[in-house]
Amino acid sequence: MTRSLAKTGTFAIVHFSVAFGVAYALTGSAPIASAIALIEPACNTVAYFVHERAWRS
Repeated sequence: MTRSLAKTGTFAIVHFSVAFGVAYALTGSAPIASAIALIEPACNTVAYFVHERAWRS
């Protein structure tokens, strides 16, 4: 469980960075890019954690 949480946390950081970079490149707006980078990776991080736990079973 601890390893899954650690992997999920680092994945969230990487995903946030990529999402912000792509959203900023497309919009040119830091506030919009930040909003997108907070919402989408948060949902995806939860999905990744569930996915990781399912593979562990």
